[in-house]
Amino acid sequence: MLNEYPLWKYLLIIFMVIVGVLYATPNLYGEDPALQISATRQSTIDESTLVRVEEIFKKASIEYNSLVMDKQGLVVRFNDTETQLKAMSVIDHEMGEKFTVALNLLPATPDWLASFNAKPMYLGLDLRGGVHFLMEVDVDTAIRQTEESNVSEMRSSMRKEKIRYLTVARKQAEDAHPAGIEIKFKSAEEREKANSLIRKDYSDLLRTEYEEADRFYLLVSFSENGIRELKRYALQQNITTLRNRVNELGVAEPIIQQQGLNRIVVQLPGVQDTARAKKILGTTATLEYRLVDVEHSVQDAINGHVPVGSKLYYERDGSPVLLKKRTIVTGDQITNASSGLDNTTGIPAVYVTLDGKGARRMGDITKENIGKPMAVVFKEKRGKKLVEEVINVATIRDAFSKRFQTTGLDSTEEARDLALLLRAGSLSAPVEIIEERTVGPSLGKDNIDKGFRSVIIGFVLVLAFMAFWYKGFGLIANMALALNLVLIVAVLSMLQATLTLPGIAGIVLTVGMAVDANVLIFERIREELRNGNTPQASIHAGYEKAFSTIADANITTLIAAVVLFGFGTGPIKGFAITLSIGILTSMFTAIMGTRGVVNLAWGGRKKVAKLPV
Repeated sequence: MLNEYPLWKYLLIIFMVIVGVLYATPNLYGEDPALQISATRQSTIDESTLVRVEEIFKKASIEYNSLVMDKQGLVVRFNDTETQLKAMSVIDHEMGEKFTVALNLLPATPDWLASFNAKPMYLGLDLRGGVHFLMEVDVDTAIRQTEESNVSEMRSSMRKEKIRYLTVARKQAEDAHPAGIEIKFKSAEEREKANSLIRKDYSDLLRTEYEEADRFYLLVSFSENGIRELKRYALQQNITTLRNRVNELGVAEPIIQQQGLNRIVVQLPGVQDTARAKKILGTTATLEYRLVDVEHSVQDAINGHVPVGSKLYYERDGSPVLLKKRTIVTGDQITNASSGLDNTTGIPAVYVTLDGKGARRMGDITKENIGKPMAVVFKEKRGKKLVEEVINVATIRDAFSKRFQTTGLDSTEEARDLALLLRAGSLSAPVEIIEERTVGPSLGKDNIDKGFRSVIIGFVLVLAFMAFWYKGFGLIANMALALNLVLIVAVLSMLQATLTLPGIAGIVLTVGMAVDANVLIFERIREELRNGNTPQASIHAGYEKAFSTIADANITTLIAAVVLFGFGTGPIKGFAITLSIGILTSMFTAIMGTRGVVNLAWGGRKKVAKLPV
């Protein structure tokens, strides 16, 4: 028949409606304030942990909605954020030493919907609230640190091979020579031996030989390609470290990505403790273990006569201490760390585990220096200032290597944060937060309300116009428009896409554009009726002849959306995604959906005298 669909098309439309409603529904349930309790390498979560948490809440008279154990650990849901924050304080005090406790907002989707894997779409920073950081990486410091490390390693290698040298030191760039590591020798023969050794161990570095004042020099420097690679590696390593730290914070759907040559963007939607997030992400805290220089006078060092190979430090109480420059192990050799209390003194401590290389070095040094003091240096960048403090000086009583504890920290909170930073890894280069934006939950809710209001206003105005201008056919177009909105939300939820304010703008634009196809179809039907065609023939001609125009208009808009997605930044990408999805769903609802309803109402063998269009 002229205006009749086969059964499979009707079934497809019904299927799309059911799927759309099913996967859009989770967005109506909102979110619950929650605590996520996850295990560290020093602990596990099992039924006994769940029972313990229940007992802690019962003792503190804290009410909760649910307490379940999943793959990530324990998840506790609450009615309000006030109870959530109180529970966080209690659990952190009782269990925070061995477990990671994080605040979060989790979907309140019912179990029957979750069984279909139906989840709400994620809300962006501007809708959910949270924190945005733009960080600049000090890549020049990464180059300097690498050169300082190479200086130490080259000294050790030449001593091991019994190559005699006068000095090894970093050198600033001059007119005649680039920056690098300058090694001075008495003879050309020793220089040639060192050149062969360095060529074998550091094949990617440039080596330049020259003579000045009867001395023979070897300058080892990075090539331009080597410097670019080192900067790129420092940036990527910092991104990895920041991602590890965010995972420790327990943030859902964080955005951590490179921007330009030396910047990193970090967005943490839903973060409630923004001060701690800033502290954890921006801190370059790490530990260094050094031997105390007991052979020279501390007072002479205070007076300005610091011996070669040593450096003057201060303890937290202001007491001076002279340490050897050569480090035993550093933070990048720490594979695991956990906070706790010292068994004998009860003071805060960090339990450290070293990698194989660090463990061997620590074992060798402590074996050779039993009875001598060793110090722990705490290094942290505060703003642009690097603070170095000696937090502990202790006598080596016995050899130890892989696992040991460090004390001298001010509080259990400092011990916990330091353990988190050491677990996540040290930043390979210092970072500076050059831009920070915090969006509070109330502002995010206000943005959601305004965005929702704009969609409703646009939707209602379009409904009113279509019903007034196209009568019964307009009501069918309105049904298609409502289904289009449901399908957009359903697709965003199925893709687990992140909805932002620009994304809402894309939905509002789609609402206006979605009825364009129906306007073209209905106007074509009117024209056919004016030309004297029958209602059935007019319906058929209206849909057939308008299709090419509709396709052209939507394809060109879709191409523009793809270009926006390809070349735009985050907010532009959000707009492009919702616009693209809206175009595709509106093509389905405006053409196939409305045609199905029109066919049921006026198609087939029905004798129609007049169409309500």
